[in-house]
Amino acid sequence: MMRLRCLGSGSSGNATVVEATCGPRVTRLLVDCGFGVRALEHRLARAGLAAADIDAIFITHEHGDHVGCARALALRERIPVWMSHGTWSARGAADYDGLLNTAAHGQAFDVGDLRLHPFAVPHDAREPLQLTCTDGAKRLGILTDLGHATANVLEQLAGCQALLLECNHDPDLLAQSSYPPFLKRRVGGSHGHLANAEAAALLQAVHHEGLNHVVAAHLSAKNNRPALARAALAAVLGCADDDILVADAALGTGWISV
Repeated sequence: MMRLRCLGSGSSGNATVVEATCGPRVTRLLVDCGFGVRALEHRLARAGLAAADIDAIFITHEHGDHVGCARALALRERIPVWMSHGTWSARGAADYDGLLNTAAHGQAFDVGDLRLHPFAVPHDAREPLQLTCTDGAKRLGILTDLGHATANVLEQLAGCQALLLECNHDPDLLAQSSYPPFLKRRVGGSHGHLANAEAAALLQAVHHEGLNHVVAAHLSAKNNRPALARAALAAVLGCADDDILVADAALGTGWISV
């Protein structure tokens, strides 16, 4: 059995727990760690977990809202960490005391009963990776930071039963925002973040009858509204807007069984 729980998603921080249960064994992966140690521990406690329950950390890219306390937590709890060489270099090539593992596009690896498939995405980072996870029976995709959906991204997400999908902004709200012009160009550019309609188009491309859960994630607090993200995704799935889960910046989501 596999399930996930977003601990919070937005420009202030991102972290998601993926859990696989096989008989008496439980494997827990933390995807991104974009909070301070105390804040992360508080969010884990709400999920019924402690930092010591995490078996591995996967960092998607070097931006602070995704890296956060990863190194401090890993060193304190002796948790193995995976990230790309580019991400590690962009964060100053820090010493992880033997806990660091290099992840790369197309190179799957195992963490307990989970198999992870990292894949490259277009984003303004050194070597960003997103990933799919499988326990051998079900498959989920995590896609929180990218400027556009490439053919490779769509191929990687095909067949997922659950999807955590970036719906970062509404173009009109972004255009009217107080962001300076360069930041508007960055967010809305081909290596920035997905707008609601772009996320919906991606969802349309990978939608299949077995896709049971779609969570809108990484919503901008200033340039988006949950209702807009829900409406865009619900139109693709043919469901009510309220049936679409939105990962809250402060509360994340509850546990979602894949």
